[in-house]
Amino acid sequence: MGAKSISVLTVLLAVLIASTEISAQILNIERYRLEQEEEKNFLMKATMGLSIYNRSAAEDSPVDLFGYNGRINAIYFSENHTYTAIGQIDYLKINENPFLNFGYVHIRGHFFSHNNSSFEAFTQASYDNFRGLDPRILLGGGLRQKVLSTDRALIYAGLGILYEWERWKHPQEKNIVETNLFKSTNYLSYRLSVNEFLDFNAIAYFQTGYDSEIKKLRNRLSGNFNLNSKISDRFSFTNTFDFSYDQRPIVPITKFIFNFRTGISYSW
Repeated sequence: MGAKSISVLTVLLAVLIASTEISAQILNIERYRLEQEEEKNFLMKATMGLSIYNRSAAEDSPVDLFGYNGRINAIYFSENHTYTAIGQIDYLKINENPFLNFGYVHIRGHFFSHNNSSFEAFTQASYDNFRGLDPRILLGGGLRQKVLSTDRALIYAGLGILYEWERWKHPQEKNIVETNLFKSTNYLSYRLSVNEFLDFNAIAYFQTGYDSEIKKLRNRLSGNFNLNSKISDRFSFTNTFDFSYDQRPIVPITKFIFNFRTGISYSW
């Protein structure tokens, strides 16, 4: 097997086996919102995964894959407000070379969360070494409006502003590019409880900010779809699809990225 074939095999292994998130740079907070249970002010949900693979068609060209991922969501309900902390890490190594390395921490306060109109404030730190981003820091806030509420369905709309600082490594020139922008951040979310065992939620985000360096707007569209099937009181089967489109990336990278994941979650 030639070097080119080994290279192709390596990429295919990464795509087919690794349960990692090639994430949009916009976090979808909607899929992490949990309904408050009676007499419970604190809830937590965690998901963990591990991938180990050792296989090759040629004795002198081994392909060893090692990857892990973890996600945690904690939420606290006070009398009038809701506080959320979310963390995630995804790592994949092929032979001795790190292939994917992604993670974030997100903290959010949702004030007067029981009202039809409410306010949110948030901060986030993230990195995505595979795409050359390390780090991304943001701070923002905005209004959240309940548009529709029935026994089975919920629709929310959000309008806000954020400050974003990013540091990118140019994929060809290898120099560091830094940017800081104020952006408008807006979303529309939908949640449907099909029955007591099946839940669906989706969200679309649009962010835009004027970059004086290029004298143009930098627009970003992101979407997320989640289908959750309850297996028992603590276990559930999850399916997630994410996508993101950057009209004008800071450095020349793929404008459209997507990711599909499926797995089992445990809650306590």
